[in-house]
Order: sequence, then C-alpha cells, then structure tokens
Amino acid sequence: MKTESRDLYASVTTQIIHALEAGTPPWICPWRRTGSDGRPTNAGSGRLYRGINVLLLNLRALSAGYRYNRWLTFRQALAAGGHVRRGEQGSPIVFFKMHEVEGPSSGAGEECKIIPLLRAFTVFNVGQIDGLAPEVAGVPEAPPRWDPIEEAQRLLEAAGAEVRHGGDRAFYAPDQDRIQLPSPGAFASAEDYYATALHELTHWTGHPNRCNRLLGRRHGIEAYAFEELVAEMGAAFLTGHCGLQSQLQHASYIAAWLEALRSDKRMIFAAAAQAQRAADFVLDDRGEHDDESAQAVA
Repeated sequence: MKTESRDLYASVTTQIIHALEAGTPPWICPWRRTGSDGRPTNAGSGRLYRGINVLLLNLRALSAGYRYNRWLTFRQALAAGGHVRRGEQGSPIVFFKMHEVEGPSSGAGEECKIIPLLRAFTVFNVGQIDGLAPEVAGVPEAPPRWDPIEEAQRLLEAAGAEVRHGGDRAFYAPDQDRIQLPSPGAFASAEDYYATALHELTHWTGHPNRCNRLLGRRHGIEAYAFEELVAEMGAAFLTGHCGLQSQLQHASYIAAWLEALRSDKRMIFAAAAQAQRAADFVLDDRGEHDDESAQAVA
C-alpha cells in the first residue's frame, strides 16, 4: 500500500476517534433543520455525499459552525461565479479509484489485478465562498418537501419488515426475523421513536436474504460492536433522508469503537460502506435511491 493511502486511512480514523472521544459521533446530524436538507450535498451537482464522506463533512460542519451542509470544489465555486475567501481552509474528502495493475511479466492470457486506490481532494463549504447565487448557496432555505414523521412511517411500512410493539425493549430478533419496539407512546417524542425504529431496521437489513451482513472474521464483543456501529450510521443515513435528527442509540459501545478504531485504521471505512449499503437497500425498495456510484463524491 502506498504511503499516501496509509496516511489517508490514518488521518480519517484519527478524526473519527477525536469526535468519539468528544462524545459527538460524526454520523449524527449535528443540527435540526428548518426547511433545508442537512445532509452533506455537493452544491454544484446536487448529489449527496456518501459513506465515509458523510462523516467527514458532518464533522467539519459541526466543528466550524457552518449553517449549511453544502460544498463545492474550488473549480466548481469559480464556475458558479463565486470565489473562496482568502485564507479559508478546505475540507478533505476521499474517493476510491479502481486501478489496473499488471503483473511483473504480464503477457497474453495473464489477468491484470484490479486494486482500489484511496484518493483525496478538497471541498469548501458555501459559507467560505462569496458571490454565489442564492440557489447554489442554499439561501433562502427551501420549503420542506415532506412531513418528516410521515416520511419515516412510509419508509418503515415500505420496507416490509415485521414490526411488533410491546414491552420496554427495542431489538431485532434474527432467529424470528422481526423487529420489536416499545409502543410509540412510550417514547419521549415521535423523533425518538422513528430514530430507534430505523436503527433496528438497519439491523434487519443484515439478514442473509437482504444485505447478508454476516459477522465474518469478527468475534465476540468486536463483532457486536461493529454491527452496532453499522446500525448507528445506517440509521443516521436513513433519519437524514427523512429529515429527522439522528439519535445515538448505543453510547455504551463508544469505548469498544474507540479501541477497535485505534487498532484498525480501516474499520470505519468498512462500517461506513456497510451502513451505506443497508440504507441503500431500504431506499431502493422504495425506488428513491438514484443510480449513483457508491464512491461518487462530486
């Protein structure tokens, strides 16, 4: 692995560790929205950032206090008639580029090896750019496109999961392939109910007939902590889609996540990819996920 890729993995993981140590998981949407969509978005193309870049840009938006989670590359800003203010620092995001490598003596009939190479480039928040048109900058905020609670309910119903209510625990039972939730009235708010339900729905996607997310080589507490990390981020992606504020469901796993992240610089990438796949599965069932490459970043 090239030094550049190793440094990128380490740099991204270090940022995630610092955020967890501060008690602010970066997959949690850091603010409530009042009409605008708070998911990280490329303001030039309108595409949503995905996977690990959601975490990186949420973290940057939270730490810098940006009002809008909208981003442009330097060239996109110029093309839109804006200019990045002098002294502003960009935010690094990453993408994977598939690279074809020939063997030492590749000849006729020999297969080339395809390897993913991690690359980084820089984007700027619209709050760092002057001269942008209101529709690019996101000001004024667009009116809401849906009632967030109704959208979350439709999402749950369209997924087709068996959901039962009762008791005082929320969990997904793999052996019975069903979700158990307390009654809606037992939650402090409707947002709390749907955030919990979408967390369990993310677990539900791991079934062999869906995303087939097996524990694989991970064992014991590491395996369960990894699955909870996937469920936390998958639920955050889904609540973001519904316009809801994310909720941290299992803070007790933060210590295990920190330990695993410190020892495995690629773990957060794997978890983010699995979480995105789970969210895509749920959204694809409703025909709402556009056919965008999982690694598209702009």
